Amino acid sequence: MSVSMLLASVLFAQSTAGFTVPAPPPEKVDVGYVQLVAGQPGKAIDHIRATGALEQRDPAALINLGTAYAMLGHKAEAKDAYQKAKFSSNRYDLELANGDWIDSRDAAILAEKSLEKGEYLALR
Repeated sequence: MSVSMLLASVLFAQSTAGFTVPAPPPEKVDVGYVQLVAGQPGKAIDHIRATGALEQRDPAALINLGTAYAMLGHKAEAKDAYQKAKFSSNRYDLELANGDWIDSRDAAILAEKSLEKGEYLALR
């Protein structure tokens, strides 16, 4: 009986050796959504910069920064922010203002297309 217990313990240890815990989703950062929907793009830019999320190349922060620039009529800066979001090494699902979820790269592409149409994309 003790040999069976030992064997079971060894097999159990081997089966969990390759077990990894998935990384938690990124910490939720306030990316100026409230300021954008209030029509305050300048305040949104200040708020986004103050979070430190731009240094981490956070896609949501970059997309909302681009939207704030677009609202101010700075299309080149908006496009640059969207490009940085699209090619960021960070990638995860983002919530759109309408409650839908989308991959961050797809959101950056959608934001670029919105810019061409004179529309805005804001992420929560």
